[in-house]
Amino acid sequence: MKLIVTIPCYNEEQNIAAVIKEIPRNIIGVDQVEVLIINDGSTDNTVITAKQAGADYIISHKRNIGLARSFQQALWEAVSRGADIIVNTDGDNHYDQSKISELIQPILQQQADIVIGSRQDLQTKNRWLNRFGSFVMTKWAGLPKYDVSTGFRAYNKEAALRLGVYSTHTYVHTTLLSAQDIGLTTVELQIADRPVERPSRLIKNVPQHIWLAGWNIVRNIIIFHPLRFFGSIGIFLALAGALPVLRFFYFYFITGDGNGHLQSLIIGTMLVLLGYINLVLGLLGSSIGWHRKVTEETLYRVKKMELALPHPQPLSSKERGGI
Repeated sequence: MKLIVTIPCYNEEQNIAAVIKEIPRNIIGVDQVEVLIINDGSTDNTVITAKQAGADYIISHKRNIGLARSFQQALWEAVSRGADIIVNTDGDNHYDQSKISELIQPILQQQADIVIGSRQDLQTKNRWLNRFGSFVMTKWAGLPKYDVSTGFRAYNKEAALRLGVYSTHTYVHTTLLSAQDIGLTTVELQIADRPVERPSRLIKNVPQHIWLAGWNIVRNIIIFHPLRFFGSIGIFLALAGALPVLRFFYFYFITGDGNGHLQSLIIGTMLVLLGYINLVLGLLGSSIGWHRKVTEETLYRVKKMELALPHPQPLSSKERGGI
C-alpha cells in the first residue's frame, strides 16, 4: 500500500519545509509514503527548499497555471507513480499534516473513497467566504454539510482516476459535485486547522474571488444538476406568470372587462413561456450529462491503460541535497 501526499505550491518558500517535515513517513497499514510537489510557476526558492526538506518528486510549471489544473495534474502524477491513496494538502502550513494517518483510515478500512478534512475552527482570514460557499453548495447543490472549501482531503486510487475537475479556478467545489455524480462514497473528518498570516494565493482580491468562485459554483451546479437548476427557475417563472393570467381571466369572465387588462395576459404568458424554456434547458442539460458520463468512462479506461507504462522514480538522497 503506497501513499503519496501531493502539495500544489506557488511561492511557498517560507512554509513548504515545515509542511513536508511534518508529514508522517511511517503509518500503520501503509508500506510507503512519498511526497509530490507541483510547483506552479514559483518565483522564489520553493523548489530548492522542498528538495532539501525531503520531497520525493517535484514537477514544475514554467508559469502559474492555477490551483485547479495543478490539482488535476497532481492526482494523475500520483497515480502514475503507483499511489493507492493520495492525500492532497496545501503548502501554507494551514493543516496539521500529522493527522494524515487519521485522515486515511476510512480509506484503509474500505469505508470511503474520499475523506474530507473539515476544519473545526476555520482559522482563515476569508472564513466568511468559505462559509457562504458551503451554504450554497449544501442548500442549492444538495451536498451534505461539508467544509466544501477545505483542501485537506484523501482519495483512493479509484476516486483519483474518476474525478472530474470542471474548473480553472479551484477544484474544491467541482470535485465534490463530481464525486456525488459518479457515486463515490465521501466521509468527513474534523481536523483542527491553523491560522495563515500571509495573503491567500487564491484570493488576490475579494470582489474578484467572489465573482470567480460564485460563477464556478453556479456553472458546476448547471453541469451536474441542470434539471434542478433550470427546473427551479422554470417552476418559479411559470407560477409567477400564472398569477397575471388568472387575473386577466378573472376580470374577463367575472366582470366582463378583460380589454383593460390585456397587459396582465401578455406579461403572464411571457413568464410562462420563459418557465417552459428553462424546463426544456434542464431536460437538454440532463441529456448532455449522459454524454458527459460516457466521455468520463472512456477517459477512465484510457487512464487505466496508461498506468501500464513505467512509473517515474523518486529523487535520490543525493538529488535532494545536491542543490
